[in-house]
Amino acid sequence: QVQLVESGGALVQAGGSLKLSCAVSGLAFSDLTMGWYRSTPGKQRELVASISRLSYTHYAESVQGRFTISRDNDENTVFLQMNALKPEDTAVYYCNTPTSGLLTWGQGTQVTVSS
Repeated sequence: QVQLVESGGALVQAGGSLKLSCAVSGLAFSDLTMGWYRSTPGKQRELVASISRLSYTHYAESVQGRFTISRDNDENTVFLQMNALKPEDTAVYYCNTPTSGLLTWGQGTQVTVSS
């Protein structure tokens, strides 16, 4: 059974940092490109960062230089280190597989950045 379990979200002040985690089970994790998405009411879900199985990374322009995606293939986990957070980063963050067909979404983790 495939499971995506996100964690690490919190309320943080602008300029602060958070590290999100996504534990993946039921998949050949090390073979997959993984991505972090975020969703806010009234907006389409946005892919903010991705990491290939060889750890090549790509970022949305809105987070370039502030967010870092990484992975631990031994722990089947993908991370998102978020620095210099802005109020516009407020969203529910999800992980998924952007190049292998999207899986059923997990519950996500709420990030709220106060000004």
